[in-house]
Amino acid sequence: MAENYLTLNPAAAIDSTMEALDADKVVLVTDRNVHKIVLPLLADSKIVNSSPTIAITPGEEGKNLETVTEIWDKLEESGATRRSVVLNIGGGVVTDIGGFAASAYKRGLRTVNFPTTLLGAVDAATGGKTGINFRGLKNEIGAFHMPSKVIISATPFKSLSREELLSGYAEMIKTALFSDKEFYLHLYDLDNVVDDMPKLGKAVEKCVCIKDDVVAQDPNEKGLRKVLNLGHTAGHAFESLRMGEGNPVTHGKAVAHGILVALLLSHIKLGFESYELDQYRRFLKAYYGTSLMRCEDMEKVVNKMNSDKKNRTYGEPAFTLLQEIGEPEINCIPTQSEMKEALELYIDMTS
Repeated sequence: MAENYLTLNPAAAIDSTMEALDADKVVLVTDRNVHKIVLPLLADSKIVNSSPTIAITPGEEGKNLETVTEIWDKLEESGATRRSVVLNIGGGVVTDIGGFAASAYKRGLRTVNFPTTLLGAVDAATGGKTGINFRGLKNEIGAFHMPSKVIISATPFKSLSREELLSGYAEMIKTALFSDKEFYLHLYDLDNVVDDMPKLGKAVEKCVCIKDDVVAQDPNEKGLRKVLNLGHTAGHAFESLRMGEGNPVTHGKAVAHGILVALLLSHIKLGFESYELDQYRRFLKAYYGTSLMRCEDMEKVVNKMNSDKKNRTYGEPAFTLLQEIGEPEINCIPTQSEMKEALELYIDMTS
């Protein structure tokens, strides 16, 4: 059974974690929004109050090598050593970029992640994937660098916008789809879960424990861990497309739409039930809106999927698909015509 990540007293949890790690120095990485909104909620933490802090530019536009260099500069001027710990307090951008900077500095510093978004809690903060964007491609440069500890609290979730909650919820839906049909049907009633913080907290805990068990069996994504990529091949393509157009969407929204493409391919290649497919389509349109691409974007999206970083060979995207809910199939390689068919159906179903 995975450890219990949730805490009702995050400030105390941060301090006790650092004491247990025996860090000679803690350097705090956050972003400007979190610094203003969330750090005051951790005012009782001695570590948060006393540590050298760098607040980076919020959002994907700052997830680049220039920001990594700023973090390295802060570590250098703070006198960080291999006994030091990087404390990442923020959403997925912060834990991704802070973890990547820590993975390379002095060939690797320990990290502790405190995710402040629902998306970060169920996705980026756990599992050890770190990285930055490069030439318009999501997380193209990165490393596996497992955090020493992940501390999760529902406290910062109360400050999230509806859009941010939906972004994280998409990753929860993804987790349920590949693991547990009963859990998926529970999450399908989104409003009932999101509007009840204790219920949301329990669902987050279940998602994190599922991911933790998968990662423990396959930390470097050689096999089983690929189930976590459900919806991400098309999702990252949508995300990159919209970012390149200057009209970005949240990671979770892109993944939510990418899941529909994956389910369409599951139907085409594995006989995934059309009823389940239509049920998800209704959920998607109700909460995540209409299509993220147009017919004229077809070649761009296909090319982005062909160059996805998870591919072993260019032009052969390795999708995670579903035989049925709770029964994933990894390393499914559709033909180019199957991908285009799925994207055409996706546009028709979401327009």
